[in-house]
Amino acid sequence: MFGWRVPLPDEAMLISGGKTSEKYSAPFRVIIGHGAFVVPVFRKVEFMSLSMHEAEVADTCVTRQGISLKVKAIIAFKVGNDLESIVNAGQRFLSDQAQMAVLTGRIFSGHLRAIVGSMTVEEIVTERQKLAIAVLDTATPEMAKIGLVIDSLQIQSIDDMGAGYIDAMAAPHVAAIQRQAQIAQAQAAQQSAEAAQESERNQAEYARQTAIVKAQYKAEVDRAQAESAQAGPLALANAQQEVLMAQTELAQRAAELRQQELVSEIVRPAEADAERIRILAEAEAERMRIQAAAAASHDRVALDRMLIEQLPLIVEKAAAGLERANVNILNGADGLSEVAAGLVGQGLAILETVKKGIDKDDKPQLPA
Repeated sequence: MFGWRVPLPDEAMLISGGKTSEKYSAPFRVIIGHGAFVVPVFRKVEFMSLSMHEAEVADTCVTRQGISLKVKAIIAFKVGNDLESIVNAGQRFLSDQAQMAVLTGRIFSGHLRAIVGSMTVEEIVTERQKLAIAVLDTATPEMAKIGLVIDSLQIQSIDDMGAGYIDAMAAPHVAAIQRQAQIAQAQAAQQSAEAAQESERNQAEYARQTAIVKAQYKAEVDRAQAESAQAGPLALANAQQEVLMAQTELAQRAAELRQQELVSEIVRPAEADAERIRILAEAEAERMRIQAAAAASHDRVALDRMLIEQLPLIVEKAAAGLERANVNILNGADGLSEVAAGLVGQGLAILETVKKGIDKDDKPQLPA
């Protein structure tokens, strides 16, 4: 809209040519945060910046000890937000707002030299914040008169310009710090060495445990492989042993059978032959006995003698038949005796039968 003006959030709009601020006898009206209608031609509008500004101070100051120091500081300032500060700043800097930084630097330079002159180098170096607070305390009222407020003051650097005083002052501290640094470095190196040794011990212990476990596993595997490798030969040996035992038992049975065969083939026939000889001998003896008895008898005896003479032949024939027969003798020598006695009995029976036949057919007359 024509004639309607609005300041920026960080600006104050100053309207001159009309109603003014009676409270501070300002030649203009101050508008902040809202717009206002400005009659063209009859009113004039200017804007005052309320944003942050910066001023730098770099000045040579002499301490209470007479030592020259170059001190560098940075001041952050702005126009105050209140109506009085805006009016004061507007009346001084509205036409050339860049002069605010120049004037601020000069003001702080003077106060900085005065404060440094009341302090020692040690205080300035070690208590920079104390120096900054002292400068602020002395410069703030003066800055307020021109409508400016200080946000911060920072001491950037302090230099003795090659005199070596600050370095000499710092030497004991530097040596102490270096000594502490060396001690700390040595302790750190020792701790590092101990940690490395502990790590090596842990690794060695782990390697030992691993080697033990591997050896145990290998021993178990080797034992299992050995048992597996021996299982085949052992089973073969057991099988061979069983075969040998079976063959031995079979050989024993074959030997027993052969022994029985030898007894049947050699011993039994020999025993039968011996028994036959004995029977023949007994028959011969019997014959001789009969002949002896017949010698004292009548003519009948002569006939019996003839028959008795044939008894050995009869028994021999019977024995010959027995020899050719397959006879199993179950009770050894007693069995043979029984067989022989049977042969003799058989021979005597034959003889008796012959005698009876003769008596029946033709009974001879024996002489008296």
